[in-house]
Amino acid sequence: MKHLPTGAVRSSRLQPIPQRRPSARGLPRWSVGAAAVAALALAIAGCGNSGKPSSSSTTQAAPHKGGTFTILANSAFGVADPAQNYTLEEWQLLIDTHDGLVGFAKVAGVPGTKIVPDLATSIPVPTNGGKTYVFHIRHGVKFSNGQTLKPSDFLTTFERQFTVPGPTSFYSGIVGASACSTKGCNLSKGVVANDSAYTLTINLTAPDPELMDQLSLPFAYAVPAGTSLKLTGNNVPPGTGPYMWKSYNPNTQAVLVRNPYFHVWNATAQPDGYPNSIIEKYGLQVSAEVTEVQNGQANEVYDGDQFPSGQLNQLNSPKYAGQVHVNTLTADWYMALNTRTPPFNNLLARQAINYAANRSADVKIAGGPSLAVPACQILPPNFPSYVPYCPYTTGSQTVWSGPNLAKAKQLVQQSHTAGMKVVVNEINDQVGKALAEQMVSDLDSIGYKASTQLLASSVQYPFVQNSSNSSKWNVAWSAWYQDYPAPSDFLNVLLGCGTIHPNSDASPNIAAFCDKSIQAKITQAESAGATNPTLASQLWTQIDHADTNAAPWVNLYNPRQIDFLSKNVHGYSWNPQWYILIDRLWLS
Repeated sequence: MKHLPTGAVRSSRLQPIPQRRPSARGLPRWSVGAAAVAALALAIAGCGNSGKPSSSSTTQAAPHKGGTFTILANSAFGVADPAQNYTLEEWQLLIDTHDGLVGFAKVAGVPGTKIVPDLATSIPVPTNGGKTYVFHIRHGVKFSNGQTLKPSDFLTTFERQFTVPGPTSFYSGIVGASACSTKGCNLSKGVVANDSAYTLTINLTAPDPELMDQLSLPFAYAVPAGTSLKLTGNNVPPGTGPYMWKSYNPNTQAVLVRNPYFHVWNATAQPDGYPNSIIEKYGLQVSAEVTEVQNGQANEVYDGDQFPSGQLNQLNSPKYAGQVHVNTLTADWYMALNTRTPPFNNLLARQAINYAANRSADVKIAGGPSLAVPACQILPPNFPSYVPYCPYTTGSQTVWSGPNLAKAKQLVQQSHTAGMKVVVNEINDQVGKALAEQMVSDLDSIGYKASTQLLASSVQYPFVQNSSNSSKWNVAWSAWYQDYPAPSDFLNVLLGCGTIHPNSDASPNIAAFCDKSIQAKITQAESAGATNPTLASQLWTQIDHADTNAAPWVNLYNPRQIDFLSKNVHGYSWNPQWYILIDRLWLS
């Protein structure tokens, strides 16, 4: 889970001042010309947003193996060790070379958020009050070096999270983890391997309803027991997937080739791939990347790279029909309302600005409807428990259609907050300034006296998190991109009572919103998650709508992502967790 500053993602799980994490989820703030946006909107009209497999040419080619799939990326993803790397850029490759106990289904659309057994034969029901999980490991699975997978390999996998180290808080609930450090780690009581019975028992210090999500991340992917407990740098340890890492040089390219020992054990978790090899090349300007894909010299422009506006305009040509795919990301760009101070400690005032916000103008600033979708609620589309809901508009209460200024002005008068001064905090780049000025206009239109407060990207996020600065702002921009598709990733982390940390730069509940009745329902939903997922899903939907009614944010929009492929690529699939599924593509 993470916040998005300019051109990067921040993860509140890692450290008080989080690391920069460039990735497709960290799409840079961009603004393109109106003509380019309009042209692209026409170009993608037939592409849709379903994430379903499709062909990138007018003639559907039958799925088949063969060829080299080439990705062009402006820059590499840094150190390649899966215990440490925290970028979607490498994750999109690691899901093809490595496996965990469980994983997200490798299918398109919302079904791709479902967790399925991978190296484990089934998903266990927890015992010991939700603190113990017993996994049965598959027999006959081999790493790409020919070594047979054993349950004890996972002990090395998890201990490396602390000795390398990775984002250790994901697995800090394992028994013994509190004593681990870069100097050493002993998880023998928390990760109990029985190589004779082929079982692996994970013991937690407390129940964790998100454990299966966390075990589905590449950090928990199996590596051989002999793997160094120190950083392996650019040498990726062997994995069990259909591909293996032949080489990686962050200055030139990464090369994946077929794993000769791979066989399919669960096609939903890890199907065999179509390309014979996958190459990701680094160093070109994005304009050159687009040109090479247009000319068929490469197959994909990495989906985290920013398209030049002029080339976006070119994509309107019928020549590229079927090669452009646009999907709404599981992310929110929003303005948090400071619930600690007037005027937004008043519910009616918070609801008023939600009614007044001109989300069409915000979408235009983001680059137009090709790159953003207006949003009212907390949970994003294509996300578990998402049910469309938008009370702050003029028409249907499921889709935002326009501001309701009359209602907004009425609520301001009822709240007795008219004429109050409001400070809008934002990042001082071009888009940040424009979004701040639009919010000022929206606030002024309903009777407030608003002004902007613009800060550097490195300063803004810690500043608005820290309650010692709460008297200095009333509205603050933020953005959040999920690590895994758990509703709590938004609803509890960003709006739960337990994530308000006074005087800390790592307090992700920027609005300082705490509703005890909603928090009680969050606790109920998390408790039901492991044993009654249907009930949990229903509760999360109720929580999402309750939070939306309480209006701690003005949710501006959900960002969208563009995939541009060469015309000989077929079988496009978009997964809400991993985005484009590279191994599901085939070449003609």
